[in-house]
Amino acid sequence: MNNKITSKTIVFVHGLFMNPSSWSDWIKFYEDKGYNCYAPAYAYHEGNPSELRSNVNLNLGNLTFGQVINSLSAFIDKLPEKPILIGHSMGGLAVQKLIEINKGVAGICIDTAPPKGIFSFKWSFIKANLPTINPIKGNSVCLPSVEWFHYAFCNTMTMEETQVEYNKFVVPESRNIPRSSIKNDGKIDFKKPHNPLLFIAGEKDNIIPSSLNKKNFEAYKDKDSKIDFKEFSGRTHYICGQKNWEEVAMFINKWTVSL
Repeated sequence: MNNKITSKTIVFVHGLFMNPSSWSDWIKFYEDKGYNCYAPAYAYHEGNPSELRSNVNLNLGNLTFGQVINSLSAFIDKLPEKPILIGHSMGGLAVQKLIEINKGVAGICIDTAPPKGIFSFKWSFIKANLPTINPIKGNSVCLPSVEWFHYAFCNTMTMEETQVEYNKFVVPESRNIPRSSIKNDGKIDFKKPHNPLLFIAGEKDNIIPSSLNKKNFEAYKDKDSKIDFKEFSGRTHYICGQKNWEEVAMFINKWTVSL
C-alpha cells in the first residue's frame, strides 16, 4: 500500500480543547509549498475561541469520538482527491482511525491520544486526563483552567506565556469524546494493512507521554505497511504551537515527500 504519494491536499485535524484556528500557521506553511489545506472543525467547535468560551453550547457535552470520525469522513469524501492527514492529540487518533478506513493516502499522528487498549501508568498522564474524563462530571461541558492547560500542554512555558496561548486558542470540550475514544469508538485493527503512518512525540509531553506514543506505534503489526516514529526533544503537548514548530512541520514535509 506504499505507492508514490501525489496528493496535494492536506486535512488538518485538531485535538481536544482546540479548534481549526490552532492550525493557522501550519496551513500557511503548507500552502506556501503548494498544498490545498483544510481544517474542519468538530461539531460545536467552529468560531472564535473566546466567544466559544463565553457562550458554551450545552449540546457539546453529548459529542462522541465516533460522531467526530463520521463527520470527518463525510468531509473527506467531498474533496477532489484523497488527502494527506495531519492530526494532533485526539486529532492524531482520528487520523489513525481515518487511515484504517482508507480515507487518507498517508497519516501523521502528533502526540496522539491512545486508542482502545493502549494505556500509560505515568502519573502525568493520569493527572492530566482525569479532570476531563471524570465520570462524576456527567455530560457537563469541560472548560479547563489556565493552570490545567499549563500542566497538560505548555509545561515548559511560563504561566504568562501559557495565558496568551490559552486566550487565543482554548475552547470548551466534550468529556464524551475522550471517554468514547478509549472504548469501541477508538478501537484500531493493528493487524490490518494501512497507508503510511508517522508518529511524532514530544519528549516533555505530560498528557500524552512519549512512551505512550511509542507503545501506540509499536502496536501496528503489518510488516508490509510503512510506519515510522520520531521524538522531538524538549517538546511538550503544545508541539504544534511551541517555539520552533516549523522544525516539526519541515520534518513531516520531508517524510511525506520521501514516500
